[in-house]
Amino acid sequence: MGGMGILAWIVIGIVAGWLAEQIMGRNHGLITNLIVGIVGALIGGFLANALGFAWGGWIGSTIVATIGAIVLLFLLGLIKRR
Repeated sequence: MGGMGILAWIVIGIVAGWLAEQIMGRNHGLITNLIVGIVGALIGGFLANALGFAWGGWIGSTIVATIGAIVLLFLLGLIKRR
């Protein structure tokens, strides 16, 4: 999400966090969705770069952020179960 502004990061973060929440069957609030989405965007961006994917724009960024947020929620679920 290199060329996007802070408002775009917030919108994509909220959408990605909400999508990940729905896919993973969790129930969080708006702020938690934002945090999960933004951290997920960082994780997803790292994974996409490591795998050689170059998705850009709103849709690509949202997909990458959602995948990263799903990975984050999965890992947090593993840690929480211990």
